[in-house]
Amino acid sequence: MSKSKILVLVILGCMLGSLSIKAQVMDSPPIDGVYDKIHVKNRKPIPYAPLREADAMWTKRIWRVIDMREKINHPFYYPTQPQNGRRSFMQVVLDAIKEGSITAYDASSDEFLIPYTYDQIILNLSSVDSITAQRTEPPYDYYDTVIKKDFDPTAVKQIRIKEDWFFDKQRSVLDVRILGICPILEEQDENGEFKGYKPLFWIYFPEAREIFASAEVFNRFNDAERRSYDDIFYKRLFNSYVYKESNVYDRKISEYSKGMDALLESERIKDDIFKLEHDLWEY
Repeated sequence: MSKSKILVLVILGCMLGSLSIKAQVMDSPPIDGVYDKIHVKNRKPIPYAPLREADAMWTKRIWRVIDMREKINHPFYYPTQPQNGRRSFMQVVLDAIKEGSITAYDASSDEFLIPYTYDQIILNLSSVDSITAQRTEPPYDYYDTVIKKDFDPTAVKQIRIKEDWFFDKQRSVLDVRILGICPILEEQDENGEFKGYKPLFWIYFPEAREIFASAEVFNRFNDAERRSYDDIFYKRLFNSYVYKESNVYDRKISEYSKGMDALLESERIKDDIFKLEHDLWEY
């Protein structure tokens, strides 16, 4: 084969290669930013310090409520639709349960006893209403029909947290570990009036940390410093109120205090934990 033919074949090969590369580039979506965001996707949760039973000198179990309507808790609720790689907390949890990364448990007990599947959750949260409708064609008679309403994740505006506070004498620190999270749905009657709270399911927090660590959260102070849901829980970047502490009667605050007294009781429980840590180091 002559040199001219070889040169022509090489040129054709280079042209075909460049065309294929351009086609691949055009098929992939453009980067929505000045750099490719990969840190949060590959992030791993910060491991807990080891704790022995003999090192736990004092423990206290607390149950809290995080209201996503508070300004500091808005990163849990927004965005209502997936946007720029971010999803709401409830959407992250449901997606993880659907793919099997997180196990959901029955909400009747916070001890993680009865596992729930994704299909069971959606069936339990979906509603079916019977209505009477009129036909659009003659004789325009009325007929009964059924309308199925799928579950809307934006309807969840509160989550409950079950956590243990403890003093580790090996490290000489007062620390806290979240054990479980439970989304709460506000139930309404036919007139749209508030009827009560409905716990949906419990998830075991240590199992879900891998998912939360790779789920990006909006940071209102710096777009370059992207946080994850695990960061928010680990660094306690949320506001909450206590609705129950471990007690001999196993009762909630609302069972023995109402109104302002319940709020004061919640603050008293928080203050007792603070005073305990303060008094340990007061000489």
